[in-house]
Amino acid sequence: MKKIISASRRTDPVSYFPDWLAAALRDERVRVLGPSRRVFTANLSPDAVHTVVLWSKDFSNLIRNVHGLRDALGKYAQTYFLFTVTGLGGSPIERGAPNLSEALGQLAGLVEIAGNPRRVSLRFDPIVHWREGGTIRSNLPFFETIADRAAGAGVEDIRLSFTQWYGKSVRRARSQGFDFVDPPMHQKLEEAGRLAEIAGRLGLQLFSCSQNFLTAVSGIRASSCIDGRLLRELHPSNEEVSVIKDRSQRPECGCTESVDIGSYAQTCPHSCLYCYANPKV
Repeated sequence: MKKIISASRRTDPVSYFPDWLAAALRDERVRVLGPSRRVFTANLSPDAVHTVVLWSKDFSNLIRNVHGLRDALGKYAQTYFLFTVTGLGGSPIERGAPNLSEALGQLAGLVEIAGNPRRVSLRFDPIVHWREGGTIRSNLPFFETIADRAAGAGVEDIRLSFTQWYGKSVRRARSQGFDFVDPPMHQKLEEAGRLAEIAGRLGLQLFSCSQNFLTAVSGIRASSCIDGRLLRELHPSNEEVSVIKDRSQRPECGCTESVDIGSYAQTCPHSCLYCYANPKV
């Protein structure tokens, strides 16, 4: 059975390593430094790949075909895009990410490349709260604009979660003087309810990423950001693919198994303070 290739939960190769990604796709194989410093070789031959799933906060390199990246993807039967737009790009929280206007300006081009707006999913992920000048702020006010633009482009769903402050992200935030706030459960549920109301008015489906408590909110379902069933349905030949849960992900992650070719050696210049991977901060 063909594999789903993911690029990547660990870094953003589309935005910062397009030369490496394009070369890997052209070579149809790549050596990857994965978790626990394990090195493996991934087969990227079209005969072995069901779908290429690209995760990014900035798809401009793909849209502009930088290093021939768009051309290199053209030989694969299907590409699926997970586009993270939080509204925080260009702020001290996500210094290297594009601002909201720049990010949303990429939607039309991305849908065109996908060939079907169902092959594009937006990630309003994470929802961040922080204290600034005695006031608690968040990126929640950006959601309606993001949702409206997504619906206008034909995108059908948005995936979201609240920031999970892992030990290293806590240390990073404190070293940068970032006064983050982790709201209580009842507040998260209330805020998620308001987002679900906005999404419902626009005909969008909300999915919670690895936070199943949010499914208590009407209109929010558990996410499989990489969803073998959906990718099989969208595939031009309806080709079979694994629908087994990815055991390498968190217990509440609903993703089906894939091969992630991102490397922990590729430090990400988006510099997101909350990142669980390897940001350049």
